[in-house]
Formats: sequence, C-alpha cells, structure tokens
Amino acid sequence: MSWTDVIAVDRLTVDRGVAALVDGDAVAVFRLGNDDIVAIDHVDPFTGVGVLARGLVGSVGDRDVVVSPLHKQRFDLRTGECLDDPTRSVRTWSVSVADGTVRVAPPTPQRESAA
Repeated sequence: MSWTDVIAVDRLTVDRGVAALVDGDAVAVFRLGNDDIVAIDHVDPFTGVGVLARGLVGSVGDRDVVVSPLHKQRFDLRTGECLDDPTRSVRTWSVSVADGTVRVAPPTPQRESAA
C-alpha cells in the first residue's frame, strides 16, 4: 500500500473536511468528534463537482455522514454509501497517522457508481 502525507493532524478542525489532490484524485479528509480520521472521494457522484469536503458532518443513527452542500445527499464516511440513493457511492480511502501527519492510501475497491 502506498501512503501519501496530506496534512498535520493538529491542522484538522473537528467535524470539518479538507480537500487534497493525491495522484490526480481529489480526496476529502475529515476529523470526527471522537478524533477518528476518515477519508472519502471529494467529488460528489451526483454532480461531478469536488465539494464533499465542504459538506456538513453529522450522524444518522450510529453512522457518521457528510451531507453534500449541493443537493444534500448523505454519504456514510466509513463505507462511502449514499444513504439517499443506494445506486451511488463514493470510494473510501485508507487513513493512518504517522508522526502527527495524516496519510492516505488509494481507495478500497468498491462497486461502480451508477451514472
């Protein structure tokens, strides 16, 4: 697995996202209220626009989600699943922290999103 440094942990605000470009892919990195750090694709699969790092972070039941700022679809931050349309999803990225720096690795394989 190939890791890429993205941002210092102490620069991440709780329940906010930051976007980064990693090997040509836009990734959204979030620090959750329990200090877990998660990463998903930054591009909204409904619009093709890189906006998910700007979305509102919250929860639906026990699921951590981000709400797209454009059309308000909710994406599970751990699985990438769209709670509002099961035919769409975003990829999740592996995350680690080393020496105070958040690192991400290429997305885990997932089913193709419907177009």
